[in-house]
Amino acid sequence: MAPVTHHTAPTRFVEADGVRYAYRRLGTGGPVPLVMLQHFTGNLDNWDPALVDALAAEREVVLVDYPGVASSTGTPAKTVAELARQVIDFTVALGLERIDLLGFSLGGFAAQDVALVRPRLVRRLVLAGTGPKGAPGMHGWREDIETHARAEVPTGEDLLYIFFAPTETSRAKGVEFLGRFLARTEDRDVPSSLASRDAQYDAVLEWGVPDHSALQRLTGIQAPTLILQGDDDRMIPTKASHLMAGLIPDARIRIYPDAAHASLFQYPQEAAADVNAFLG
Repeated sequence: MAPVTHHTAPTRFVEADGVRYAYRRLGTGGPVPLVMLQHFTGNLDNWDPALVDALAAEREVVLVDYPGVASSTGTPAKTVAELARQVIDFTVALGLERIDLLGFSLGGFAAQDVALVRPRLVRRLVLAGTGPKGAPGMHGWREDIETHARAEVPTGEDLLYIFFAPTETSRAKGVEFLGRFLARTEDRDVPSSLASRDAQYDAVLEWGVPDHSALQRLTGIQAPTLILQGDDDRMIPTKASHLMAGLIPDARIRIYPDAAHASLFQYPQEAAADVNAFLG
């Protein structure tokens, strides 16, 4: 029997507090499953199949749609704290008592909060293309990035602009990513709604309100942490990753060259190897 891959993993559903969470589960092995939290407006299909399959080759991987996003029912969270609580509810519904947690972008905001309010749940933490609450440069996105990120009908060009560096080499890797993430044809997830987009941007803005004292929250993260980032992220400043690395007690950082927001989609094999080594 052929192994289940990102392209063939069935969409499943589990209920918690009246919300029907859409999720996919694939891979085997490893001491605990790796739960992956998606970026702004992203759904199950917005993950890079090359990244997910390389991670799932060594461990169980769980992907999920947040409430009110794509195929999950419920009301989308308007704050990161609310989103983190929804993620915790999902893990309880699946019976997951101990997880590794990877959060990308907005998912990284939620992952920080999950690690802080439910430390016994998170064994190891991976923060990719993200930043800390209240840090400089976190209060929303610059105008050109926001225009592409909030497009009513996002295009490949919007993703290339947001996710990849404005170099020929990075954009070429971006085009390869677009081909991979569009390759699944059966049981594709539905697009996120404009209402969920607006709720999530409320959460992004609330998280980023300048608040120097909020940075001290990072010192409370108990889980060993791996921080992944591109060297020229125009959506969430790369310096925010260095700030997190300095404040989280047990943190290490990896910066990928010639890369922007989605370095883990530009370097899926390298990122998966770094994550698997860290989790292993």
